[in-house]
Amino acid sequence: MSTPQSDPRDLLALHLVPGLGPRLTAALLQRFGTARAALAASTAELRQVPHIGDKLAQDFHAAMRDVDVGKELTLIERHGVQTLILGTEAYPRSLATIYDPPHVLYVRGNLEARDAKAIAVVGSRHCTSYGRRTAERLAGGLAHAGYTVISGLARGIDGMAHRGALQSSGRTIAVLAGGLSKIYPPEHADLATEIEQTGALLSEAPMEVDPIAWMFPARNRIISGLSRGVVVVEASERSGALITAEHAAEQGRPVFAVPGPVDSPASAGTLRLLRTGAVLVRGVDDILEELEGVKSAGSPPAPKTPPPELTEVQKQVWDFLAEQPRHLDEMAQQLHRGVPELASALLPMEMKKLVRRLPGNRYERT
Repeated sequence: MSTPQSDPRDLLALHLVPGLGPRLTAALLQRFGTARAALAASTAELRQVPHIGDKLAQDFHAAMRDVDVGKELTLIERHGVQTLILGTEAYPRSLATIYDPPHVLYVRGNLEARDAKAIAVVGSRHCTSYGRRTAERLAGGLAHAGYTVISGLARGIDGMAHRGALQSSGRTIAVLAGGLSKIYPPEHADLATEIEQTGALLSEAPMEVDPIAWMFPARNRIISGLSRGVVVVEASERSGALITAEHAAEQGRPVFAVPGPVDSPASAGTLRLLRTGAVLVRGVDDILEELEGVKSAGSPPAPKTPPPELTEVQKQVWDFLAEQPRHLDEMAQQLHRGVPELASALLPMEMKKLVRRLPGNRYERT
């Protein structure tokens, strides 16, 4: 993670180095202490950083000499963008806790404290009329319930999710794969302007970077990282929305899926999510019940003994949560398990309503 003593301009310069993603940036900061020291490192010193070999050390050293921070700052000012630095108070707390958060986050518009209560609504670009209606209705209902709706500004489900929130006078945030100096897709430029006026556009990409294929899966971890849960409305077997669901599971967020016709290719991915334990969504109430812990009158009592289908890790978690809620980090320390392993174990338990995730990454039995 970045450290307070790293000057924002130096960290921005480091961020502009091509090929230097969040994990290598974290490794550089851990090795050299500050962004300025990393920028001043020799090729030999860069070579000593884990996962940076001879070729990368040479490439990074040359790129660090050519970084034009002044040009980037000019573009930032021209487009009304602010940058948020990992480790500072303004940086979104939920995003800061994921495995590989962006060290620099570009923002057009404004983030607010209430955006901590957010949920992602995502799905296929090639959606059906059923998917479009459902995304708009769910997003509108979530906005009415006080949730900020997060999506990716893509064609199809994403666009309808943003519109549904806006039509309910709610807040919505769009996370883009490319830079904020040019909106993609271009036909959503007006929608982006409307989102910016009442919410925010976000990206980790430098201002003039065009989105390319590999950047969209990376973008999806930010969508789920900002959210308390991810709702997949429609998704084919190869939809990028399923990657967002995978990120959510790794980050310990609940995954919701809307059922669709069994013979519709547009619903193949969501049906697979349901088969593997995603929470079935018929309407907003299903989402709110899961997120806010409101049980319906007919809910069965919580079991007193662990269900027989639990894995060894899940049984350990079940026993550990017997007396009181516990933080995920506390579970990892006491159970001698990694956080990703515990998050993967907890997700199916959440989906089966055996445990509930509380604010602050704490868990309790239901």
